[in-house]
Amino acid sequence: MALHFEKTEFDARRDRLMIEMAERKLDAMLLFAQESMYWLTGYDTFGFCFFQCLVVKSDGSMVLMTRSADLRQARHTSTIENIVVWTDREGVNPAAELRNLLNDLDLLGCRIGVEYDTHGLTAYNGRLLDEELKTFGTIEDASRVVSRLRLLKSAAEIRKAERAAALADDALDAALPLIKQGGDEGAILAAMQGAIFAGGGDYPANEFIIGSGADALLCRYKAGRRKLNKNDQLTLEWAGVYHHYHAAMMRTVLTGKVSKRHQELFDAARDALLAVEKAMVPGKTFGDVFDAHARVMEAHGLTRHRLNACGYSLGARFTPSWMDAPMFYAGNPEPIAPDMTLFAHMIIMDSETETAMTLGRTYLTTDAAPRPLSRYDLDLIAQ
Repeated sequence: MALHFEKTEFDARRDRLMIEMAERKLDAMLLFAQESMYWLTGYDTFGFCFFQCLVVKSDGSMVLMTRSADLRQARHTSTIENIVVWTDREGVNPAAELRNLLNDLDLLGCRIGVEYDTHGLTAYNGRLLDEELKTFGTIEDASRVVSRLRLLKSAAEIRKAERAAALADDALDAALPLIKQGGDEGAILAAMQGAIFAGGGDYPANEFIIGSGADALLCRYKAGRRKLNKNDQLTLEWAGVYHHYHAAMMRTVLTGKVSKRHQELFDAARDALLAVEKAMVPGKTFGDVFDAHARVMEAHGLTRHRLNACGYSLGARFTPSWMDAPMFYAGNPEPIAPDMTLFAHMIIMDSETETAMTLGRTYLTTDAAPRPLSRYDLDLIAQ
């Protein structure tokens, strides 16, 4: 069995979930998020969009319903002992088979929480599920139950995040010698991902972002590569990943001469990130963190060039995104607490002058000031 945590760690997570279910008076939960299954049992796979469900009863017992391709995967990577396979065939309705399983588990007429807000349950499959359960019992949306438990990291999880952060630094180490006139984006990307793999890391839950020239103003991955000019800008957003735990970083690296506009935007980004650090403390909220960023951007006259969010929680995530809830946006009441791993990114995109500037790193919250997990400082990188 390939588990990345001790069984006592999984037992503690299960116990936390049992307490939450009892408070909500839930007799069972239907988990569809791969992150939830991994956190609770260690179960590690992909292809979860094809319908699979981990049924968790209020007594702590669990049954995984999945496809034949994942039977051995679940046995090898998780603590799950009871696995039921639904068969791929023409006209099959796995939601109906799940209903039968719930009936066998003596859950008819019970109160059941469902994880709807996940890419592990497509809208199509969700409609099938609702149709099957509408007369089965009392169904409620329990999408955020496990995700909120995952927000606070254990000591063992923090060690994973620290290792991921070291790999993120290693990736930047590998990239910097290649960021110069004539440097190829493909070679830079290969060096970064290669450093993470060579260090024992994993694929990220979404693609690394890389873009130079006009593409440096994009904060999503796109296909296509170019070579750097003498005076150029390269935006990178990447994450070190270890046992699926992410530690993200973001930088705009310059080649050649630093323009006046680049310097202005960098000064604003650094001021904003330092303000965010002061707000990332217990007693403040995720909304307060965003407000700190927004105030600095406004003071620099950059409100129209910033984004409407400036970061989010990180942890063990699966495709298609390493972003986790909650996010730093206006009005978010979620309180900052110790032992969160949070990514703060300052993104300034001036489309009028085609000037980009970004600055971001992952933090571990504490009882006081947050601790940056990267060993890199916040100086402008120009070479």
